[in-house]
Amino acid sequence: MKKTFKATLMVLIAVSFVSTSSFAESPIEVSVSSENIRSLDTVFITGKITGLSEYKPLKLTVTDPDGIVVYSPTAVIGDDGEFKRLLQPTIPSFKTGTYTVTASHEETEMTAQVQFTVTSQEMPRNQIEQSIQEPIVNEEKTITSSGITLSADAINGSDIINIIGSTTFGNSDITLVVSSPTGNIITIAQITPKVQGGFETEIKTGGAMWKEDGTYTITANQGTISEHKESISIEIKDGVVVPEFGVIASLVLATSIFAIIILSTKSRLSILPRY
Repeated sequence: MKKTFKATLMVLIAVSFVSTSSFAESPIEVSVSSENIRSLDTVFITGKITGLSEYKPLKLTVTDPDGIVVYSPTAVIGDDGEFKRLLQPTIPSFKTGTYTVTASHEETEMTAQVQFTVTSQEMPRNQIEQSIQEPIVNEEKTITSSGITLSADAINGSDIINIIGSTTFGNSDITLVVSSPTGNIITIAQITPKVQGGFETEIKTGGAMWKEDGTYTITANQGTISEHKESISIEIKDGVVVPEFGVIASLVLATSIFAIIILSTKSRLSILPRY
């Protein structure tokens, strides 16, 4: 009787342990901007970690409906534990079916998963024509103009970048994507152009997401499959805007010339005869 009781108790403990382990909450959360997309759409992956080192990158593994890994990027984690990554369609487009996104971190064996389902979408006519045409050598830039103009205005040492632009396609929003020197997505913003196509916004630098020094890329995308696109670059160091080399060189040259003129003037005055 005692042996039977002990055996039953051990089974209950084992079942309780398995149940607790199965339902333990993962320190990783992950979600997608939409669970149902079309084959040419982009997907915005966001999430958060709790109790894990933020300086260690998070790994994302994306498998297609056939179980094949199509993407395995890393995502930089911010001070608040949040991460984000923009997922572009595979070439030439996402397959129809269900994709699985798995988020993992080296400090835990637990992972988090989310899925999104892709439905078929007819490829736009201009994309079909582009895919069957042979490359044009020495094509003029004006022919391939995106219809978007983009510029950045920032004071040296500032943590604010003013983005100014215009578009000839005012019937759809513009998505601004900021990428770090290593290609990580830093931030994403959406802007609605004004009636005449102009748009303007501010981007604030600084923090863990801007810890890399180097050239950051700001890209404006517009259209269902980003048919209209324009990019600009800006130098960041220690989380703030740094002056371009040309500006520094010009200032140094101007200062040097001014100093030479002053020295030359003093020399001439010193050799004037006294009466």
